[in-house]
Amino acid sequence: MNEYDVIIVGGGAAGFFAAINIAEQNSTLKVAILERGKEGLQKVKISGGGRCNVTHAEFIPSELVLNYPRGEKELLGPFHQFMTGDTIEWFEQRGVELKIEEDGRMFPITDSSQTIINCFLHEVEKHQVDVLYNHALRSISKSDESWLLETTQGDLLAKKVMIATGSNPKIWKLLEQLGHTISQPVPSLFTFDIKDERINDIPGVVAKNVEVTVVDTNLYSEGPLLITHVGMSAPAILKLSAFGAIELAKCDYKFEIEINFIKQSYDDCLEHLKDLKQDFAKKTVFKLAQFELPKRLWHKLVLASDMTNETRWADLNKSQLEQLAAQLTMAVFMVTGKSTFKEEFVTAGGINLKEVNFKTFESKLHENLYFAGEILNIDAVTGGFNFQNAWSGAYIASKSMSQS
Repeated sequence: MNEYDVIIVGGGAAGFFAAINIAEQNSTLKVAILERGKEGLQKVKISGGGRCNVTHAEFIPSELVLNYPRGEKELLGPFHQFMTGDTIEWFEQRGVELKIEEDGRMFPITDSSQTIINCFLHEVEKHQVDVLYNHALRSISKSDESWLLETTQGDLLAKKVMIATGSNPKIWKLLEQLGHTISQPVPSLFTFDIKDERINDIPGVVAKNVEVTVVDTNLYSEGPLLITHVGMSAPAILKLSAFGAIELAKCDYKFEIEINFIKQSYDDCLEHLKDLKQDFAKKTVFKLAQFELPKRLWHKLVLASDMTNETRWADLNKSQLEQLAAQLTMAVFMVTGKSTFKEEFVTAGGINLKEVNFKTFESKLHENLYFAGEILNIDAVTGGFNFQNAWSGAYIASKSMSQS
């Protein structure tokens, strides 16, 4: 039976990152990564549309944690230990330069996730970490002072184990058998399915800065909004999906949202429209897009306000002005379902955070059992934040595990 000092279950971002750091910090340790598939790092490969959104350019821990609907309080300490700047430095020291985009997301300058994958594969080879592919974990149990791991390719022994399998129901079930509590998973990052005449036939249109509220809740977000073939997406929607993950699951993803497309009050908007009625009396409302809205969206909102494409500003009656002000500042849309955001499937759910010591990411129930990444009940909005959680947790756990 093969014996290791450390076995990391999960050949993803957190697993590789932890293994490399353990081997660097203590070269005498025998380290292995167990990967159930024939190749690892698949989530890294598809992240950021194949570019790998490594982290986010937010360098203040108290600000960074605000992007985590679950894990905000627990991650504050870890982010003081290993932060965005440390991530950037870690990759740069290994020949991977990152760049910051306008929205704060950070990618390798190659714009290819393969750059990150190649870095990890090079480092595990350099530090003689065993990567055991096609090794799915069947059971884990204590054997004297070690952990016994039964896999599809035979049994292994390890003094220390880290679980970094992401949102994996089979692994959660094994951890429940060890006494850990699992918060049941629900989707956390998804787009909204909406069938509505006001957004039909205009996929690709972006409203740059909107406010969105889920009706009859405290759920609110703001930011860009993208109209898609099936409904709505972009940060304004994805933030709501993350922070409302549990609440929206309870209503079976059928709810109403109210959108303020121009971030003005109804009354201010109405006054502005009355001024436009005077200033552009002879022009048609349809053709004269206002409030920096995309023309195609403006056209839809105008037609939804009891007008035609020939209606002139001068001819607007009180009702039409009020309807247009309402469409611009408090348009209600019915959400009928959800769709996965691109290929990135993120869930809320995982190991109860009260059962983990966040100074080391070690289990409070079992000595020498560690966790990192989305196996924990931690998730974030889109933009590189889930990876930063993985890097920070894996690094802190590796410091503890590398001690003989």
